[in-house]
Amino acid sequence: MTRALPVHVQKILKKHAGLQLDVGCGSNKKQGFVGMDHRRIPGVDIVHDITVTPWPLPDNCVHMTTLTHVWEHIPPWRTLDVMAEIHRVSKRDALLLMSGPYGNGARYLQDPTHCNPSTEATFLYWDKIQAPQLWNVYQPPVLHLEQFEIVPANGDRDFEVALRVCKGRCTHGG
Repeated sequence: MTRALPVHVQKILKKHAGLQLDVGCGSNKKQGFVGMDHRRIPGVDIVHDITVTPWPLPDNCVHMTTLTHVWEHIPPWRTLDVMAEIHRVSKRDALLLMSGPYGNGARYLQDPTHCNPSTEATFLYWDKIQAPQLWNVYQPPVLHLEQFEIVPANGDRDFEVALRVCKGRCTHGG
């Protein structure tokens, strides 16, 4: 059953051939991106709680997604569903870029709304090619881990991760 898209989302899709989606953009939406956030504030194009699936977007419409300091706020029991939704709305070989405070750093631990710590191994759970033993635990839709970096951030550390959406036969990473 195909669900009807809200009219404003249909207009956004018509205007943009292949979206760049800034998930959890708040008032700092990246230039050239469509912003999705649960708050109705300037810069937000699609008001939607990302932990509620399905998102009001059709399959295969996004070629790049960013989550900047959002991942650590997603309840751990919703991460598989959120990543599956990113996979659903993404085109084949779409790029997913995320950043946030490193899982055991003070910046992660100090914020009472942080509930989802991440380390070097976290995103391997989606990579069937590089870590089949971890992927096999949940067998989620496949995202290939292209890069994971720990970067300095305000006297502490953040992570930056790049994943590539695999649909059908992966054309990268192995």
